Amino acid sequence: MRSSLFLSRTALRGLTAAALSLGLLGSAFAAGIQVTDAWIRWLPANLPAGGYAKVTNDTDKEVKLVGASSPKYGMVMLHQTVNKNGVSNMVHVDAIPIAPHKSMAFTPGDYHIMLMQPKPGIEPGQKVPVTLKFSDGQTVTAEFEVRKPTASGPGDMKGMDMDQMKGMQH
Repeated sequence: MRSSLFLSRTALRGLTAAALSLGLLGSAFAAGIQVTDAWIRWLPANLPAGGYAKVTNDTDKEVKLVGASSPKYGMVMLHQTVNKNGVSNMVHVDAIPIAPHKSMAFTPGDYHIMLMQPKPGIEPGQKVPVTLKFSDGQTVTAEFEVRKPTASGPGDMKGMDMDQMKGMQH
């Protein structure tokens, strides 16, 4: 009984690891940090793009997000949109603390990942790897779905390319 329970847990862990490595669970994990709902608002003409996601800290200590990178972009930075006297400005952010057992969201008009100097060939419908870097040296790589400029979030159908889907109206 004990050996079959061990075998079942081991098999389950192996299947979970395989599903994660294939991206089947739709999230990225690393030692208690989870990245979900990851997407990029793509802009034409090699303009910088905005990256958005939810980052959850399921550990018992605060983590600090200190950077990001992607092989598909020459420069990736953490930014926040700040509104002063009715004027919005994007400012570089050195670190974003995430409290234990809490989440923070990169959203349009607030914190976002600024993706600059895009490599050729990025277009809506693709997935782009983005690696988030934390102050303790830990990294989490998530697949960010590239969405059209009209997208406003991960569930926004306007950001999807329906041209490839038979029978879909848009």
